[in-house]
Amino acid sequence: MTLPRAAPRGLRTTADTQALSPALGVGLGAATAAAHIGNNFTTYLIGGLIDQFGFTPLQMGLWSMTELLAYAAAMLFVAPHVARLSPRRLVLAAGFLVAGAQFGSAMVGSFPPLLAGRAACGLGFGLANAALNLTAGRTASPARAISIGLAGQTMLYTLINLGLPMAGARYGTPGMFVTLGALTVLFTLAATTLLPGRSDAMPCPPTTPLTTAPLIAGWRGLGRDGLKVLLAMALFSFGSLALWPFIERAAHDIGLSAVRYGRDQSLATLACAASNTLFAALATRLPRRTTMVAALSVCGGSCAALTLVSNGTAFALALVVFNVSWLVAYPVILSIAYQVDRSGRLSVLCSSAWILNMALGALVTGAIAQWLGGYVLVGPLGLVICCGALPLLWPLTARPR
Repeated sequence: MTLPRAAPRGLRTTADTQALSPALGVGLGAATAAAHIGNNFTTYLIGGLIDQFGFTPLQMGLWSMTELLAYAAAMLFVAPHVARLSPRRLVLAAGFLVAGAQFGSAMVGSFPPLLAGRAACGLGFGLANAALNLTAGRTASPARAISIGLAGQTMLYTLINLGLPMAGARYGTPGMFVTLGALTVLFTLAATTLLPGRSDAMPCPPTTPLTTAPLIAGWRGLGRDGLKVLLAMALFSFGSLALWPFIERAAHDIGLSAVRYGRDQSLATLACAASNTLFAALATRLPRRTTMVAALSVCGGSCAALTLVSNGTAFALALVVFNVSWLVAYPVILSIAYQVDRSGRLSVLCSSAWILNMALGALVTGAIAQWLGGYVLVGPLGLVICCGALPLLWPLTARPR
C-alpha cells in the first residue's frame, strides 16, 4: 500500500477544498448579501438624507467614504491572518456591528452620529466580505463560488430594491435604516448556520508568518503579478464605482423618483441573477481573457452612459448593462487573484483595494457634484479609468487557471 505524499507547504490538495454543496451555496448567498447590503443600498440612504435633512453632496461623499474606509480597514486587518480564521465567526461579528449601527442610525438626524454609524457598518461589511472570500478561496473553483454567492444575493436584492424605497416613502430615512438592520439579522443567521468554521487543513504560504504578524505581512510575497492585480482592481473599482453611492441622485437629476429607480434597479438585479447563474455554470469553460476584456469595456461604457442619458428608458437599459457586466468582471478579476495567490490573501487585499478606491471615488464624486451641480462628468471619467485595468490583466489571463 502506497501512502499519499504530503502536499508542499503553501499548496492545497483536492481534499483540502470545500465541496460546493447546496447548503454552502445558500450560505455564500447569505454572506454575500450581508457583505454588500451597504454597497447596494446606501444610495437610497444618501438620497433620503439629502432630501430629509438637507445634507450636501460633499457631506454625503464623506459619509459614504467613511463607511468604505472602515470596510477596507477591516479587510486589511484580516488579510495577514486569513488562513487561521473562521468564516462563521467573522460573519457573526459582522452581523452584530451592522445591525446595531443601522438600528442606532434610525434614531438620529445629525451628521456626527450618522458618520459614526457608517464607520461601524463599514467594519461589519469588511468582516462579512472577508468571510465570503475566505470561504470561496477554500473551494475547488473560487470564481464559481463567488458567482453563486452573487446570484443568491441578486435574487434577494430584487425584492429589496422594490421594498426599500417604499419604506422610505412611507416612513422616511429611519424606516430604511430599520429595514436594512432587520435584513442584516436574517442574513447573518443564515450565514452563520451554513458557512464552515476554521479549516485546520488550510496551510499557510511560507512567505506569510502566522505568529504576531503585523499588517504589512499581508503584502509580503505577492510579487509583481500580485501588485498588478491590486492596481488593476483599484482602477476598475474607482472607474466603475465612483458614481455608485450617488446613482439614485443621478436618476433624480433626470426626473426619476426613488421608487422608479428602485424598479429599474430591481430589473437590473433580476438580469444579474440570470447572468450570474449562467456565469457560475460556464466560468471554467469561458476564455478568461475575452471575458475579462468584454466585461471591463462594457462596464466602463455603461457607467459613462448612466450620466450622459437624459430619459428613463435609456437610463434603465444602461443600469441593467452596468450591473450585469460589473458582476462578471469582479469574479473574473478575483479568479486571477486566486491564480496568483491560492491562499486567499490576495483576494482579501483585492477586496480592500476596490473598497478603498470606491471610497475615494465617493468623495471625488460628491465634490464634483457640489462644484458642477450634477454628475455628468463622472461617468466618462469612469470609462477611461476602468479601461486602464486592461493592460495590467492582459498578460496574466494567458496563463492556465
